[in-house]
Formats: sequence, C-alpha cells, structure tokens
Amino acid sequence: MASSDERVHVPVMLSEVVALLAPALTPADALLTDSHGAPPVLVDGTLGLAGHAAALLEACPQARLIGLDRDPQALERARLRLAPYADRVTLVEAVYDELPAVLADLGQPRVQGVLLDLGLSSLQIDDPSRGFAYAQDAPLDMRMGPQDLTAADVLNTYSAPDLARVLRRYGEERFADRIARRVVEARADEPFTSSGRLVELLYAAIPAATRKTGGHPAKRTFQALRIEVNAELEALEAVLPSAVAALAVDGRIAVLAYHSLEDRLVKQLLAVRSANRAPRDLPVVPAGMGPELRLLTRGAVRPTPEESETNPRAASARLRAAVRIDEPSPRGRSLQEVGV
Repeated sequence: MASSDERVHVPVMLSEVVALLAPALTPADALLTDSHGAPPVLVDGTLGLAGHAAALLEACPQARLIGLDRDPQALERARLRLAPYADRVTLVEAVYDELPAVLADLGQPRVQGVLLDLGLSSLQIDDPSRGFAYAQDAPLDMRMGPQDLTAADVLNTYSAPDLARVLRRYGEERFADRIARRVVEARADEPFTSSGRLVELLYAAIPAATRKTGGHPAKRTFQALRIEVNAELEALEAVLPSAVAALAVDGRIAVLAYHSLEDRLVKQLLAVRSANRAPRDLPVVPAGMGPELRLLTRGAVRPTPEESETNPRAASARLRAAVRIDEPSPRGRSLQEVGV
C-alpha cells in the first residue's frame, strides 16, 4: 500500500522532468559511467518528498543522487521514500545556494544532472503549523528550515516602507503601501501572530472590485512574506550560476518555477549562458568563447490541462532546461556580472 506521503505528494510534470534529465544520467557506453569511470550523479537541490528523485533513480539505475533540503522533516520523509535506493543516495541538510560547499565536501566537483523544483513542498503546504497556507488560521511562521526570522517578525518589526518594499518586490502587490500602513496601524494595538487576522486585514485593505479577479487577495502577500523569510530569491540568484558551473559537459539542468520572479531569473541565466561569450564585433568566435549551454526547451514548458486539473499545485509551473555543451568559463559569472 502506498504511504500517505506517496498518495498526497504528486510531483509536478514528472514525466517531462524525467525525459529531460534521464539522457544525462544513462551514459551510452557499456560501463554506464562517466569519462572518469564513476557513476553519473544527479543533484536534487530541493528534494522535498523526493518524488522526482525516486522516479529518476528508478529510470536511471546507474545514477547516484545527492539530495539537498533545508527542511529536516522533508529529509526524514525523503529518506523513507528513497530507502529502496539507499546505496545510491546521499542526503544533506542545506539550502541549495550552499551547493558548491556541499559538492566540495563530498569530493564531487562535477555532476551530470541538476534539478531545482522551486517553491513550497507538499509537506510544507499541508502542515497547518508551518503557516504557509492562507486558507486556514495558523501561526505566522513560514520558515522552510531552522532559522530565526518568521513571518510574524516581518509583520511586527519592519517599518511601513520596508514592509511595502517586500510586498511590492516579492509579491508584485499593487496595494503594497496601503497594506503596509494598515499592518503598522493594527500591530500597534496587538502584534500579529496568526494568519487569520492577517487575511482579514487584507480583505479590508484591498478594494472589493479588485478582489473579484486575480485569485485570493492574500496570495501575493503570503508569497512575499514567504520569500522574505526564507531569502528565496537571493538563494536562487546564487545557486543558478553554481549549478551550471557544476555540470560536466553533456550534463543537464532542469528548473521548475512557480511564479514570475523565479522564472524570470531562470530564463535570463539560461539565455545568457546559451549565448556566445565573445565580443559581438569579432568576425569569428574563438575556441572556448561559444555558448556554455544549449536550451532543451523552447520557452517554458507548461503542465497539460489534464495535470493542472488533477493536481492544482501544478497549474502555475514553468519548466526550463538546458544541457552543457562547453567547459565552464575560466572565471564564473554571477547574475549581477551578466546584467541579470
């Protein structure tokens, strides 16, 4: 019988992810190893409940997995899910932007596959005590791992301008200033501790005409608070160049993003790394100055209508992937250096 995790957790775009990454994890030579005689390695930087990882280990019997997650609960659940493949699995409690340090500690300078499934895991969404869902009253926590800052801390200590900045930047909330002012006024009477009170404030702050479109009025604020608490975009900005640099030639990266801020960073990084690195005025591109990557997806792959209907959490997903076609540049480039 399937475990409760297996019944609840439905990996997003599972067949598409496996189809994109499996070729790099199933070498064609007889030994089924890389050029150095070692088995191919997949890094799942956002392991969660390990649905994608389990499917890739099943499809690629010679592959090894390095699974990262900042959430100790997720790692324990994943360990159970991956028990049939235990001899091929290494799990590490870490945020994915710690990837270079993790690979260095494991003596694994190059890998053949990287998967990043961004956003929340089913474990986090479905546990009311974590405070991620606005549909039920819960503590304003929103921490993905062991850290100090909570959503309640943000609401109760940030100034109105700082809170508005968070809502505008990470939630793309058009009423950020109005919401921030009302939060500051309300917390003077009583600090925020539960999501129910915040949702009530958001309903009152956002005009009724606007509430009729664009989804739940709390959606953008909760997204912004979650991203701020967990420094998600900063971690993503750091991990994308590191993940590409860790890929061996013919290695592949696949990223699932769930909102425009994440997807924009992924799109821009992959576009930069799949373009020529030589100055534009050179008549011939010198050796080693061509693209590092070749895109495997035209734009972002979206879930089928059938998947979105059966698994609503997949509806906003955007999948992008690329394959390394050249060695890393002598000096890695950050997103800031390439103008992203």
